[in-house]
Amino acid sequence: MTDRDTVGFVPPPYPYDRLDAYQKLAAAHDGGIVDLSIGTPCDPPPPAVIEALSQSNAERGYPASIGSEALRRSIARWMGRRFEIDVPISRISACIGTKEFVATTPQYMKLRRPGRDTVLYPAVAYPTYEMGAVLAGLRAVPVGVDAAGRMDLGSISGDDRQRALMLWVNSPSNPTGALDDLKAAAVWGRTHDIPVFSDECYTEFTWSTSAQSILQHGLEGVIAVHSLSKRSNLAGLRVGFYAGDAEIVEYLQEVRKHAGFMVPGPAQAAGVAALDDDEHVRVQRDRYRSRLEFMASTLSKWSGIDIAIPDGGFYLWFNAGDAWSFTEKLAREGGALVSPGDFYGAGGSHNVRVAVVQPDAKLHLVAKRLGM
Repeated sequence: MTDRDTVGFVPPPYPYDRLDAYQKLAAAHDGGIVDLSIGTPCDPPPPAVIEALSQSNAERGYPASIGSEALRRSIARWMGRRFEIDVPISRISACIGTKEFVATTPQYMKLRRPGRDTVLYPAVAYPTYEMGAVLAGLRAVPVGVDAAGRMDLGSISGDDRQRALMLWVNSPSNPTGALDDLKAAAVWGRTHDIPVFSDECYTEFTWSTSAQSILQHGLEGVIAVHSLSKRSNLAGLRVGFYAGDAEIVEYLQEVRKHAGFMVPGPAQAAGVAALDDDEHVRVQRDRYRSRLEFMASTLSKWSGIDIAIPDGGFYLWFNAGDAWSFTEKLAREGGALVSPGDFYGAGGSHNVRVAVVQPDAKLHLVAKRLGM
């Protein structure tokens, strides 16, 4: 075999594909499966958003890759209301949801700083932080977290710091719901000349404090990443945005323009309507808080495990001992599908994540099946 015949990258199984056998167990119940494994919203978006989507008249032409001025101004207004910060629209840009941004940004940052080869990310985290590094041919280095769920930045070795291209933080965390110290992350990044990318997609569902953004601690050297998928039940539209450091935003805008990344015009118009309305978010917050409390109580009584409400997000995250056995038992007895914690890193291997995204009637169906 010559070098040119060497086997290259083989994609690993997609995490949720590993649940196929448990899906069949859950689906066997009268009333079918109740899928709590993926955080896909099931509640309706606001009518004004659907109206804007259908009446935008923006479907004919190519949309601006950076996002329309109307969208970027609505983002700036929202950040002003939510975080009390003033971000110029020149430092704001659209992305096609945020998963693609998380997965592709490392390769573009590598082109910007070819002498660095390492992506740092939380040890228990959304799997795409690691996969984005892998797809770019970079080192993916997990950073441990402390007892409060905050990244232990002091544990990063000198060699990893020198090689680091970027640091991902995620607050509220998917899957743990923990809130990180975003000010400390920003200071650390500036001290070591390492850009910090802060995934804040669950910030509207922060329970123990007000909503937080890394941009509240300055724009230099940091990028905040947001999505309308969770906030406004618009996962199908793929509308997200990033904002922060002027040089990094401008660089990514230009690279992404060349690559043809564009949020469709009608989706951008819907995004404006969603961002300008806070009332539907208040309603959704109340739904998720109620569901978190109901499912924590139901699963605690059924399993005997003490399950706490997270500091943020809409996931229950708890130590189930043998996570895969717990997943199988819940599918068999309750017809509900959840995610074993090793999907999110070896540090979560004993845990289970429960996404409380299904309508109340389906959650009550699970409780009834479990005899609660």
